[in-house]
Amino acid sequence: MTADDGTPQGNSAYARLLMELREGRLNPGDRLRETELAERLGMSRTPVREAIRQLEADGIVTHLPRQGASIRSLDYAEVMELYEMRAVLEGTAARLATRAASDIEIEELFDMNRQMKSLGSAPEAFILNRQFHAALLDASKNRFLTRSIHALQRALMILGPTTLTEPDRAEKAVEEHFGVLDAIKARDGSLAEAAMRAHIEAAQRVRVRALRARPDQTPSYDGDLL
Repeated sequence: MTADDGTPQGNSAYARLLMELREGRLNPGDRLRETELAERLGMSRTPVREAIRQLEADGIVTHLPRQGASIRSLDYAEVMELYEMRAVLEGTAARLATRAASDIEIEELFDMNRQMKSLGSAPEAFILNRQFHAALLDASKNRFLTRSIHALQRALMILGPTTLTEPDRAEKAVEEHFGVLDAIKARDGSLAEAAMRAHIEAAQRVRVRALRARPDQTPSYDGDLL
């Protein structure tokens, strides 16, 4: 069964649910009722069921007693662990890009970041930010790293909209990107990795502040997290 664009309809349902997660239209705790989703997405229940199963395999959906399929909630420890792994993986991507990226790829990354700077905190900047990170990952030229980061990104979608929606975060992210790119252009792998790790950790701090403000979260802290 295929959608209008020729892609498998199950994949179409999956992609659309992922988009709703990314945009904050689906949130942790939301129930996924096949009939309602099928009606809203304009397709039969079968591809919707397949999409829910794929989201469950991704760790995004869980089945709760007397409630059925629901979007998972991440606790404080899981958020910290995800960002720690993101810093490791994307830091590695930046380091690999210093030796693998062509001059044309590096200049394209600079152009993307300049465009992002001109957009400020407009929604288009959030899309461009995802494209920037994807292009940098492509420039690292490591398929196994790419798969690992894509799996991590799907889990991070549970957290909802990007941290760039926070005041001043978009502007700071652009400057952090330039730091990473300057190191890549200089072919300094250690500096590029450190700059990317710092960029991800800055986003992590914004995410943690938002998490603390949630009424359902009462995180416990230890010396490693202060």
